[in-house]
Order: sequence, then structure tokens, then C-alpha cells
Amino acid sequence: MEKNFRRLPAEWEKHQGTLLCFPHEGRDWPGKYAAIKWAFVEIIRKVTEFEPVYLVVKSEKIKTEVQELLKRAHANISNVRYIFQNTNRSWMRDSGPVVVQTHGGREALQFGFNGWAKYPNYLIDRQIPQAVAKTLGIPLTKVTYNGRQVILEGGSIEINGAGTLITTEECLMDSRIQVRNPGFSKNDYENVFREFLGISNVIWLGEGIEGDDTHGHVDDICRFVNPNTIVVCTEPNKNDKNHIRLNDNLERLKNVRLENGSKPEIVPFPMPGRIDFEDMRMPASYVNFLFTAESVLVPTFNDKNDYKALGLLAELIPGRQIIGINATDLIWGLGTLHCLSHEITAGT
Repeated sequence: MEKNFRRLPAEWEKHQGTLLCFPHEGRDWPGKYAAIKWAFVEIIRKVTEFEPVYLVVKSEKIKTEVQELLKRAHANISNVRYIFQNTNRSWMRDSGPVVVQTHGGREALQFGFNGWAKYPNYLIDRQIPQAVAKTLGIPLTKVTYNGRQVILEGGSIEINGAGTLITTEECLMDSRIQVRNPGFSKNDYENVFREFLGISNVIWLGEGIEGDDTHGHVDDICRFVNPNTIVVCTEPNKNDKNHIRLNDNLERLKNVRLENGSKPEIVPFPMPGRIDFEDMRMPASYVNFLFTAESVLVPTFNDKNDYKALGLLAELIPGRQIIGINATDLIWGLGTLHCLSHEITAGT
């Protein structure tokens, strides 16, 4: 095995647990904070049926409040481990560490985080990787390239655990809007993915969905469900802005190859109907799902396509329980289950 070996396993591989962060204030869900607390409780309740939750909380006061809510909901509180750390927000997919396997065990990678190159209040969230790595007892490495720390959110990449990564040009390559790494080329990103994530093959899609304030995260449009199968969102309504965007991604995927040279199985996936709240379109998507040890938690939206999405995943991911989680309140924060969580890779 090479000296600097690193590998990011697929999300369906073995976890030590799932990282979540309980929101200590409701700024990301204005007017809905009370409902959001219970939505988080439900997520924790379902995850702890299958594996531990590593829960970031701001203080002992918040921990006590959370424990009381979990008891009322009859959650498995013995499966919750607490990490005390103040945060700006609760989106662990993007501000939390990426735990990779190495020749010596595991390593927590700290990519730079700049509030999606959009929001100014993110400096506290930069402390999350260190707090998590300390709790896990594993080394923390800052991801740098040509002398600068690389800005990257977990929601901007999707991997199959065998060497292939999918991302979008809108998120990583736009030179004007929400720029993560000014001057970076595709080759620069691919070098970073190779060195730090063990990626040998990168698939570039175009744009994400309308309403996504991350400017193109892939985890709302396209996911692996096994090393060879990709579900990709489609929108049949030609009057919807997502129709052209998603159709372009579908056409691109029809022509790609996996790391071993084979063609992946491409499965078109439904989108929920349009959801607007106040003056904004919500980036609702069924593929923002979360793998646990024995289940897949899937955001649902009280929509006619809910059952189609759940049924398709049941066919594509045998051996795991497919569980719908109502996300109609969560999506007001412009993200749902995958955005809020991060798997903690188990050791080799």
C-alpha cells in the first residue's frame, strides 16, 4: 500500500456513526424554530435505531434540553454521543470534517469553509473539524494545494467508494458567483481529489437545481446508490427552470465512464412538485437522502411523488429499510437530511 494512501469510502459502507449538530437558534429557519427542534429529534430518533449519533451542541444547557426532547420522543439516548462546540449553523455536510481511511487507520480532513462564498458568519463553523477529530481521537489534516487551503463542501461532491467522484461546474468552476477557490482549474480540483480522497475519475455535471443557495451542490441532483448505479433527478415540466438543467445533466451522464472503464447504470429519478415559501423557491429534492447502517432516510414533502421516490430506492437499495422523513419544515433552511449530516467513516 502506498505511503500516502487515502480513501473516502462510499456512504453505504460501515460507519462509526453519523455526525449531526442540534441548532441552538433558529436563524436558518426564521419563524419555524420550534418545529425544527422536533424535526431534528425525529432524525436523531431514526438514526439511533441503527447507529450512534455524534451530536454537536453549544453548551450543557442545550444538551439538557435535547436530552429531554429525546426522552419525550422515546429515542435511544444511549446511542447519542455529545460534542461541545459552538457553531454558526448546523450544516455538518459542509462544515464538518471528511473522515478518510489511511494506511494507518483514519484521518479527519479539514477543507476550508467560507459560508458557501455567500454568508459572512462562518468563522465559528471552521472550528467544527477540530472538535470532531478530538472527540474521535484521530489526526486532523488541513487540505492544502499549492500552498493554500482548499475550500470545499461535502455537499459538492458525490463518490462511489471505488474511485469515481461527481461534482458540478456551477459550484466549483464559476468565476463570478460564490467563488470557492479563485483561479482553480478542473485539473487542480482533480489533483486534490486524487491526493486526499483517493479519486481517479471525476465526472463533471453542469448546474444544480433552482433555489439552491449553495450554487450547485450535487447532493440535490445526483447520487450513487451502489458503485455502479447513479440516480439523477429529472423534471418533465418544460416550463420549470429545472427541466433544462436536469436534462443536461442526464445527457452528460449517459456518456460517462466509471473508474474501471464501464458505463454506469443511470436511473432517472423524480422531483417533488415546486415548493415556494414567502418569496423563495425551496430546493426540495428526494436525493438528499442519508445512509445509516441498515436504512436510508429520505426527505419527503407531502407530494404525490413521495411514494415513487421511496419505491424506487427500495428497489435499488435492497437490504436496507427505506424510511421517509417529512422535510417540509426543514427545507425552509434550504437543505434537508444529507446537508445536515455527515457519516463518520469506520476504521479499515
